[in-house]
Amino acid sequence: MKYYLAVDIGASSGRHIVGWMEDGELKTEEVYRFPNGVESLDGHLTWNIESLVGHVKQGIEEALQRFDTIESLSVDTWGVDYILLKGEETVYPCYAYRDSRTEAVIPAVHEIIPFSELYRRTGIQFQPFNTIYQLYTDLLAGRLEGVTDFLMMPEYLLYRLCGAHAHEYTNATTGGLVNAATGAFDQDIIEALGLPRHLFHPLQQPGTEIGTYRGIRCLLCATHDTGSAVEGIPMEGEQPYISSGTWSLLGVKSPTAITNAGSELANWSNEGGVGYIRYQKNIMGMWLVNRLRSELCPDKPFGEIVAEAEESSFDGTVDANAQAFLAPESMKAAFDSALGVKPVTVGDYFRCAYRSLALSYMNAIEELQHNTGRHYDRLYIVGGGAKNAFLNRLTEEATGKQVIALPIEATAIGNLKIQIQADLNR
Repeated sequence: MKYYLAVDIGASSGRHIVGWMEDGELKTEEVYRFPNGVESLDGHLTWNIESLVGHVKQGIEEALQRFDTIESLSVDTWGVDYILLKGEETVYPCYAYRDSRTEAVIPAVHEIIPFSELYRRTGIQFQPFNTIYQLYTDLLAGRLEGVTDFLMMPEYLLYRLCGAHAHEYTNATTGGLVNAATGAFDQDIIEALGLPRHLFHPLQQPGTEIGTYRGIRCLLCATHDTGSAVEGIPMEGEQPYISSGTWSLLGVKSPTAITNAGSELANWSNEGGVGYIRYQKNIMGMWLVNRLRSELCPDKPFGEIVAEAEESSFDGTVDANAQAFLAPESMKAAFDSALGVKPVTVGDYFRCAYRSLALSYMNAIEELQHNTGRHYDRLYIVGGGAKNAFLNRLTEEATGKQVIALPIEATAIGNLKIQIQADLNR
């Protein structure tokens, strides 16, 4: 029996899941789970990278204690964030995408290259935290002086395991610097912005072996977690999906990038997949709910929260994707400010949040059908949100689609499938 290890890290938690094939079916077992979250440092939001490295290594030890041998491992995380290196020296701090440091430089980037040109070349939706804006912020701040490489978050964690400097395709595409047609870093964009050319290496595909750690082969999966999640969804035909976590990633597989005016106007993205383009949109996800819970009722189980939301009759909704909800000091205050009639009970706040998320899904589905010229009848939901029957019902009512909720670790499953296929191809 061969065992494989997926290290899947999200913005609020991480988990180590071992997988193996048994009677033609992928079996999995979670061996380690740990919390994650941004930390405030000198007025900025950052990641505690040393803590993450420690948890990654601890989880591998747990896996080795339960299973005699691990054939290979891979790491996936969220996109856009990266670590700077000077030789083998890590440059701290590691800024988190929710930090506001890029806001001042975005107009300067668009003055050099209008966003319409960036979109035509990369097909990547505008987000203030895209890698392109983060790197330009670092350039203006002098943080790139002496820097020899930058590694996206999962590749950095793999580097700390096996010493390899890898640059994986699906994750690189999230940052707005990869040409959608060529699948390589766009040197014209890099040159126009004055970014150091030596930082941008040839991109490697999922399934590439890059080194070893404790005798375990280290591979690249689709290191952007949504890239792996889509690989883990057992879909029938080409139907829309939502990977529901801190963010909701709603999209569909496409053979080529869709960069028409409607896509740009509606802020759709064309991110790299395993042999296809993920035509998708980042919209708000469980961040709303998690922040409300931490503020209003941190000790209350989610089952009770959902029950109270179902019992509530509050009918107000907010624009879940509004800037006000991205990183407010108080999520409750953000809701209060956006609503004409303020919620009264805890259930009111959560009902408002869930209904607002369902409406944002509806709007995104309508845009998707308009931009692709196709009608879809099903919607697959995986990730944390798939476990919420109330939200799934609201989504089905709002979108008019058959919701197929799969409360599975789709990202870890996709990560494992890529490793297993790479092993078969050896």
